[in-house]
Amino acid sequence: MKKYTTIFIALIIISFGCKRNSKYDDIVTRKSGLITDSAMVVSAHPLASEVGAKVLKDGGNAVDAAVAVQFALAVVYPVAGNIGGGGFMVYRKHNGEVATLDFREQAPGRASRDMYLDDEGNVIENLSTRGHLAAGVPGSVDGMVKAHEMYGTLPWKDLVQPAINLAKNGFKLTKHEADGLNANQEVFKEYNTVAPSYVIKDQWKEGDIIKYKDLAKTLKLIRDNGRDGFYSGLTAENIVKEMERGNGLISLEDLQNYQAKWREPIVGYYRDHKIISMPPPSSGGIALLQLLQNIEPFPVDQWGPHTTKTVHLMAEAERRVYADRAAHLGDPDYWTVPLEDLKDINYNLSRMENFNQDSATNSDDIAAGIFAMVESEQTTHFSIVDKYGNAVAITTTLNGGYGSKVFVGGAGFLLNNEMDDFSSKPGSPNMYGLVGGEANAIAPGKRMLSSMTPTIVERDGNLLMVVGTPGGSTIITSVFQTIVNVLDHKMGMQDAVSAKRFHHQWRPDSIIMEKNALDSTVINALSEMGHHFTSRNGIGKVDAILVLPDGKLEGGADPRRDDAASGF
Repeated sequence: MKKYTTIFIALIIISFGCKRNSKYDDIVTRKSGLITDSAMVVSAHPLASEVGAKVLKDGGNAVDAAVAVQFALAVVYPVAGNIGGGGFMVYRKHNGEVATLDFREQAPGRASRDMYLDDEGNVIENLSTRGHLAAGVPGSVDGMVKAHEMYGTLPWKDLVQPAINLAKNGFKLTKHEADGLNANQEVFKEYNTVAPSYVIKDQWKEGDIIKYKDLAKTLKLIRDNGRDGFYSGLTAENIVKEMERGNGLISLEDLQNYQAKWREPIVGYYRDHKIISMPPPSSGGIALLQLLQNIEPFPVDQWGPHTTKTVHLMAEAERRVYADRAAHLGDPDYWTVPLEDLKDINYNLSRMENFNQDSATNSDDIAAGIFAMVESEQTTHFSIVDKYGNAVAITTTLNGGYGSKVFVGGAGFLLNNEMDDFSSKPGSPNMYGLVGGEANAIAPGKRMLSSMTPTIVERDGNLLMVVGTPGGSTIITSVFQTIVNVLDHKMGMQDAVSAKRFHHQWRPDSIIMEKNALDSTVINALSEMGHHFTSRNGIGKVDAILVLPDGKLEGGADPRRDDAASGF
């Protein structure tokens, strides 16, 4: 469906103007994050950021640091950091060359479309979210191996060793991590066939030392044997034995056949800025580009952040884009994704033709195939810029917090529960009361749809921003708002990351907002326009880097948790 909207575009531009900025001195930093001269890492955990920063100081590039950070997070941030999960990488070389790497998990060879349904065709509670059957074939290790083979410069062993040291020698728990382990004690006991004694304790406290000796042994195998240290040999045997004990599906053949894939980046433009993001099976890049195209004709820079006009416009754009996401996006190796149509600016502007500045659109009046899925929010993101000008954005996940809750016996790492990101029963509600579409139905070897949106922004051919976040279905809108905060509202990186966020995903028909994100006057005005509201705690945990006008780097580490920036 392609509808040309020249008259519509002209009217918008005439009515509101379209300010396009191309100078570097139009970004005003009010409350800055860490500022460094040459290189920076921003991640979900201070220790992981320090590991990455040391690699950069030792002469490594952004990909070298990314490998080290990924493995360090698997130790110090087990709620989402992983070697038993997967993710996506967006890379920009200092000369402008870009690439994206898909190391998303995939369904085991014995997976089937109806594997989570009972004899009457109903979804069996928790079967796709907890335990062995919830796990997809992990991609993180192969992803790091392929990234390093293509772009790394330092020896592989040197990049894995810091994670081994952390696992073997132990580290102090933050309050958030202690609370997380305490909250999951009973499920760890229930779903593990070999008791993970290293995480079982009456009460973990902030500052307690925790060690993962089995994980250290597994990391040593990966250090010494690369890909074969995980997808074959002892680690692979441990995974398969774990599957056999818990009635899971991952086989040795699944592990040996897994391959991370280089894919063509999603590339588009917003107010003369180049947007580089992740293609399917991530929905993030295309949805982000659609959102930016939808609002570009409007003067949100003049309206300001969190005003009635800006929130109304962004929520209406989000409503339309999430409807498209549900109907059209899935694993491109299994589903024909109409990327060129979805990227077409005329199509995206046509989606806003029925936008009314004075009233909310009813989601029932927004045409699309099937309701959008809700994803777990326990993902993690890190952003890296090295002294050479290379940049990496990686979003990685186990899906739910601590994944499937299953530690691989003898190997010490958690398995993902990514199978829940498929549509367990296309056309029927999932555990969140929402349903997914045929594009994301389960099939052997298929990769589940994701909202992960690691993104890099250029201005005038130069690196400007590296950004991403966890947050499930809120990932796309959190990245969207962060970019708009910088490019339109002229916030510095820390201000843009710290700003309160809101979210609309078509279904449910409600603006979900962080507490105190909007003042009462704005809420009342939007309510009169027909919007509905749901309040909640934090949305997303953005970690981002901004290149300042003088060439220095400003880190935006999300204050909603333990995130930290480190660099020099």
